[in-house]
Amino acid sequence: MTRGTCGCFAEARGLRCSRMSHVSVTSTALPARREGVTGGAARVATGAPSEPTPDADAALVSRRPVDNVAAVPARPLSGWGRHPWIDTRLRPSQDLLNASRDAVLFRGLGRAYGDAALPVQGEAGLVTATPPADRVLAFDPDAGVLRAEAGLSLGGIRQLFLPLGFMSPVRTGTRHVTLGGMVAADVHGKEHHVAGCFGAHVRELLMRTGDGELRRVSRTSHADLFAATLGGMGLTGHVLEVEVELERVPSPWIYSESERFHDLASVVDGLAEASADWPMTVAWIDTSVSGPRAGRGMVMRGRWAAADEAPSTQPLPHRSIAVPFTLPSGLVNGATIRLANAALWYKHGSSIKRGVGHPDPWFWPLDRLEQWNRGYGNRGFTQYQCVMPRSVELFREFLLRFQRGGGCSFVTVLKDCGPASEGLLSFPQAGTSLALDIPISPNVPALVRELNAMVIANGGRVYLAKDAFTTPEEFRAMYPRFDDWCVVRDRYDPQRRLRSAMSRRLFGD
Repeated sequence: MTRGTCGCFAEARGLRCSRMSHVSVTSTALPARREGVTGGAARVATGAPSEPTPDADAALVSRRPVDNVAAVPARPLSGWGRHPWIDTRLRPSQDLLNASRDAVLFRGLGRAYGDAALPVQGEAGLVTATPPADRVLAFDPDAGVLRAEAGLSLGGIRQLFLPLGFMSPVRTGTRHVTLGGMVAADVHGKEHHVAGCFGAHVRELLMRTGDGELRRVSRTSHADLFAATLGGMGLTGHVLEVEVELERVPSPWIYSESERFHDLASVVDGLAEASADWPMTVAWIDTSVSGPRAGRGMVMRGRWAAADEAPSTQPLPHRSIAVPFTLPSGLVNGATIRLANAALWYKHGSSIKRGVGHPDPWFWPLDRLEQWNRGYGNRGFTQYQCVMPRSVELFREFLLRFQRGGGCSFVTVLKDCGPASEGLLSFPQAGTSLALDIPISPNVPALVRELNAMVIANGGRVYLAKDAFTTPEEFRAMYPRFDDWCVVRDRYDPQRRLRSAMSRRLFGD
């Protein structure tokens, strides 16, 4: 396979590799690491690793890896929801093999909303930031199989591989997620009803488990650990490398349609009809309206544009702007949400919108406003995401309880989900998922209790990557395979050395 002068596969094809300064790709075997690996030899890239990209943790993640653990200060850190804040020793590293020896957690680009990527309160645990470790280790263009370090981001995959006709088969709601984070949360996207979760496309992982061993993990080697790691929130071992099969796409552009509906029933039905015919679907609903038009919204449906209907040029990465500072708490409230939702509703208009467009705003509309979480102020927000059986009456009652409990949400999204994943703690299951962004206020814990009760009564569950308020009892009622997961976790980490604020809250670690 041809390489450029820096070992960068993008450069070899006349493309500019701006994010990852040195990336090597080969279809042949690469040198094995010096340390033994259970289940096979690890492979390393020959190019020099790149430096980290500015992200949500930019103020805390230095551009130079810190090797002296004692020199890492403890500073307050939060998830994307800015709640809770926990003192954390955050150490970026380009060498995950060694960094995995003493870290209690790996953390990617900080997009877990709650406490999943934070250490236990009061322990100031050492957390390794993985974005510096973003090298592509191997790529087979015939099979579309990528092997890369766990810090490579979804945005990096888009930048490097989409011009070559490949893309991640699962695209979550932000490009600012790492491969390791996508495995840990077993992420899903608009295509779940046809493509499943990210883990369905993962072929192999290189991990260091809590007992200190390096293991190659797949469906045929340590299969129990593989199933526990998909959706295991980073608690079954540190993921060092990921091998995943990319999707071959006919063009880098998206053909999409959007249609406005006047009430919740028509939105739910419209989403179901779209999911029967389209590979990517999502709906936005207005939770600020009551009465007959409650839950009015829009259904978006899309697919990769065919080569003969797409522009001949490559879509350049979209520029973004950033919220420059944390805004006062309380600006996002019922009144401002009603105004914003009404503006979105009337801006769309009554006609169906169709066309070929740029992939970035289709997959990641909120990424055009970097650090948008600052808009919720110092109090922050929580994203409540649940999945329940598809039922208009069920979701109508759910939204009614949400409104009666004082809830308000600007970003409210419905997605159709396919069958459950093999991951023991993976979130999606057959039905419809609903996600609401809720500003933190004193009534939020009680509101979550009421919503969780309804979710449990209907056989649903909440998404651990978003959660900050679910109780241990509620969690156990939602995840029936939790006991099986615990058996696997204790097999590979009997001392439970790898733990988080979330695992302390839910599991008692």
